[in-house]
Amino acid sequence: MISSWWIRIRRAIGRLVSGQSLQWRLALLTGASVAISVLLVGATTFTVTRWSLLDQLDRELVQVAQNATASVAADYADMGRLSAGLLVASNGLLAVVGADASVAQMPGQSRDIAPTPTEVSIARLQFGSSARTLDADGVTYRVVAVPMRIDSSTPVAVMFARPMSGLETTLGTLWVVLLIAGGLGVATATLAALWTGRAVLAPVRRLSQAVKSVTQTDELNPIRIYGRDDLGELTQSFNTMLRSLAQSREQQRQLIADAGHELRTPLTSMRTNIELLVADDTSGMLPEGARTEVLGDVAAQLGEFSALVGDLVALTRDDHLQRPHELVDLADITVAAVERARRRGPGIEFDMSLETTPIMGDPSTLERAITNLLDNAVKFSPSDGVIRVHLEEGELTIIDQGPGIEEDDLPLVFDRFYRSDKARNTPGTGLGLAIVAHTAEVHGGSVKAGNQPGAGAKFTLRLPILEAPLEAFE
Repeated sequence: MISSWWIRIRRAIGRLVSGQSLQWRLALLTGASVAISVLLVGATTFTVTRWSLLDQLDRELVQVAQNATASVAADYADMGRLSAGLLVASNGLLAVVGADASVAQMPGQSRDIAPTPTEVSIARLQFGSSARTLDADGVTYRVVAVPMRIDSSTPVAVMFARPMSGLETTLGTLWVVLLIAGGLGVATATLAALWTGRAVLAPVRRLSQAVKSVTQTDELNPIRIYGRDDLGELTQSFNTMLRSLAQSREQQRQLIADAGHELRTPLTSMRTNIELLVADDTSGMLPEGARTEVLGDVAAQLGEFSALVGDLVALTRDDHLQRPHELVDLADITVAAVERARRRGPGIEFDMSLETTPIMGDPSTLERAITNLLDNAVKFSPSDGVIRVHLEEGELTIIDQGPGIEEDDLPLVFDRFYRSDKARNTPGTGLGLAIVAHTAEVHGGSVKAGNQPGAGAKFTLRLPILEAPLEAFE
């Protein structure tokens, strides 16, 4: 039962807190924490103060009772000649209890004091003292008992009682003070937390406004950084994300623009040739053999179009981020790429010098990248030329016998769709080297273009070597 109520209370508090803003949530939690602390401190203070005042009252009453025993013992028949009026003046009640539980009350006092077994025991044992609280006619009394002997054969105990109105008034005043001070403390702490939360969460609100602005206006404006604390670092990270997003958006826009431009050429050419073939079906306008030539043109343009689309997909796909890399030998991948390149340049000789190179990578994307480098070498080399392929210490070098690369073109050869003046009349999509650069970056490596003195272009692909035993490839 208690468990179910506790669960309900927790859910109610959770709904109350979760429905508020972060600033109010912080203020409410702070106020609740302070309230619990004030409650614990106030309860402790009240308990300790009550115990201290009660102990002080007991000592005072015991002293009065002990003083009264001398008078009562001297004249027990007349109760030491103590008058009820004198006791009333001190708001006290007096009674004597015997070892046989008999009680002698002070004549003329307003109330009688009934003894308890504890007080009878004190009379019998003649040792110690006792204190208790007595409620009589709506008045709370504090009763103490001390031992006394009337003579050697008559052990008794003197009971003395006094109202606790003064102590109750003091405790009531203390409770009001604690309640007011605690309430003011909780209210002050809550307001302070509300103000502090507003100041502390200002950068978070700016971030929220920036996100709303990006959503509503599609403008990637950076946010001003006001400090070097954690929120400042968060703002800086958000600005970095905005810059990356803006750069990615620009690259995407440029890619779409370039792709649209590059795709338009083969599509236009194919459309022209197809329209020509359609017109020839009705009019027979083409001379003999021309139709076959046009169909060959369409097939070539379709192949160029398919290659361009394939390269675009390979360059923009992100599945390499999900595919796990595996332990591979870069030499084996290079051999497979060379075999593919041989079919595209049957008269070209490949001079290979490869050493075992263990790396972590994706074999398919690496083979495609190396094939693109070899295809580029085959494209610009003479039909009976020699292409040197050298692999050593994670560095793959491919040198052709072509015309080389102009110095002005070297920084641009890995850009998407870039084609130098020498390459404009050669087949290709302008994306092959961009795919190589992208693959090298994904694998933590790099690629560099240059010229080899006495030869042609020189491409160097560097990939990080994995320290693995050679037996792994045996």
